[in-house]
Amino acid sequence: QVVLVESGGGSVQAGGSLKLSCEFSSYTYRYSDCSMAWFRQAPGTEREAVAALDSDGTTIAADSVKGRFTISRDLAKNTLFLQMNSLKPEDTAMYYCASDPWFTVAADRPVEEGDFGYWGQGTQVTVSS
Repeated sequence: QVVLVESGGGSVQAGGSLKLSCEFSSYTYRYSDCSMAWFRQAPGTEREAVAALDSDGTTIAADSVKGRFTISRDLAKNTLFLQMNSLKPEDTAMYYCASDPWFTVAADRPVEEGDFGYWGQGTQVTVSS
C-alpha cells in the first residue's frame, strides 16, 4: 500500500555530508497524512531510530545525531530527506526510510520500529576516518 525508495547513500570521509532521499508512493494514503522516519542499522547491531517527522511537521532526532542531522520533507514531491552533516565513522550503517499513516510522532518520546508499517529497502552510508 506504500512503497518507499531511498537514495543518496554512499561513501564519505569523516566530517563530510550526505543527503538521503526517500520517495513515497501510494494509491491508498496521502504523503501529507503520514508520519515518516529514518532508521539505521550497522552490522551486528539493532536497528535504531535516527529521526522522525510527524504529519503535522513535528520532528525529533536521536541524541547521537542532534545538531548534525536534519529530517525534512517536500510535500509537493512526496519526498523525505535526511541531511547529514559532520559525519562520523559511527554513522556508518544501512539507512532505512519508514512510513505510517496513523502513528503520531511526539516531541517528547522516541520512535521504534514497530511504530511504522512500511519500510524502504535501505541505502548504505559509509563514513571513513
